[in-house]
Amino acid sequence: MFKKVTIQADQRGLLFHKGSYVKKLNPGTYHYLLWAQTTVVVMNIAKPFVIEGKDLQLFLQDEDLVRELDIVRVQDHEYVLHYEDSQFVQLLKPGVYAYWSILKKHTFLHTDIRQPELPAEVDRSILPKLTAHVQPYEIASYESGFLFYDHVLQRELSPGKYYFWRGPVSVMVKTIDLRQQQMDLIGQEIMTEDKVTLRLNFVCQYKIVQPLRALEMKSFDEQIHIQLQLMLREYVGTLKLDDLLKRKEDVASFILSRLREKGEEFGVQFLGAGVKDVILPGEMKDILNTVLLAEKKAQANLITRREETASTRSLLNTAKLMDENQTLFRLKELEFLEKICEKIGSISLTGGGDLLERLSSLIGEKKAAGK
Repeated sequence: MFKKVTIQADQRGLLFHKGSYVKKLNPGTYHYLLWAQTTVVVMNIAKPFVIEGKDLQLFLQDEDLVRELDIVRVQDHEYVLHYEDSQFVQLLKPGVYAYWSILKKHTFLHTDIRQPELPAEVDRSILPKLTAHVQPYEIASYESGFLFYDHVLQRELSPGKYYFWRGPVSVMVKTIDLRQQQMDLIGQEIMTEDKVTLRLNFVCQYKIVQPLRALEMKSFDEQIHIQLQLMLREYVGTLKLDDLLKRKEDVASFILSRLREKGEEFGVQFLGAGVKDVILPGEMKDILNTVLLAEKKAQANLITRREETASTRSLLNTAKLMDENQTLFRLKELEFLEKICEKIGSISLTGGGDLLERLSSLIGEKKAAGK
């Protein structure tokens, strides 16, 4: 005849009559007639307050029930972080939520996603649980960053890691590299004053010192590249080929000085520049090689003539000294004999007389035979 309903200490009951909510039931035992159109929904108070098929607003009219609930309303422009006993549980999207406040303490952190940057109150340790709702950006130690909301510049970002809500506002971060950089101009075809077309390989080093100025320029690297091209054509076009080959360092100095004049316009500090290679057409190479070969031959002939002159002068001086000094003459003869003895195994002499005179006589005879 009666239907018995028991509600435990960690439960609450919701009494319905003919499908309409009547009241909340506290722990205890209840009896209802079987034919009465009465139902009881038993709820675990450790879980969120959710009734399938029923709108939460139907229950919020019961003040007794509301006293045991924590209710949070999330606006369309909000994300709410839900904590139970100071432990993060979940992120709540727009809507109305209710939780039993009997066993656990519920707290809620409201964040306005119209301001995309995560507030400081959000503990970074929970971010791995929010990857679907948060987008990170990292600025390296050698970079400067610029923050844009809906393509409108907000501020400059220093090195570090930043987090933003994925929401109605589009977030973009652009970075500028502040390290020293190098730009190479490879194979630039330029005509000299004497109508020789050559190719130059040029290099310059620079670093960005005003990152916002560089960011405001479209195709920043390309604009510097074009400036280098124009400056090279301007200077090389005033030089003849021979002058260019002799004054490669002057080209670098001129270009560097002109670049530094443009430094503030680009927000850049130009540190150095130089000509790496001058590449000539094949016919011009052959001509220059021929000229160089002729010059080297002329230099070699000049050196040979100088050596011959020096050698003749040395012989003349030696002859004068020997003519004036008999002792020196005799020493020279002995030196000459020593050289002969080095190349001859044995010498046989017959007859009397002084050895030196006989050797000298022998040498004289050999010379006469040679003639």
